[in-house]
Amino acid sequence: MDMKGMSKLVGQFAMVGQLGLSLIMPLLMCLFVCYLLTTKASAPAWVYIPGFIMGLGSSWMTAYKVYLSVTKKEEKKKIKRGKDEVYFSRHI
Repeated sequence: MDMKGMSKLVGQFAMVGQLGLSLIMPLLMCLFVCYLLTTKASAPAWVYIPGFIMGLGSSWMTAYKVYLSVTKKEEKKKIKRGKDEVYFSRHI
C-alpha cells in the first residue's frame, strides 16, 4: 500500500473515532451534571431522566453535524476530480 492510500486509511479511522466521541461525550457530560445536581444540590433522582434524554439529543445533533462536514468534504473532492472520471454508475 502506498503512502497516499495509508494516509487516507488513517484519516478514515480518525473520522470513525471522532464520530464515536461525538456520540458518547455529550451523554456523559449531561449524566455528570445530573450526578453533581443529585449529590451537591440534593436534587431528586428523576433528574437523570431528562439529563439522559438531553444527552442523547445533543449527541445525535453533534454526530449529524460531523456527518454533514464529512459529506461536504467528499463533495468538494468529487468536484475537484473532474468530469472525465468514470464512476460505478456512470459508464458512458
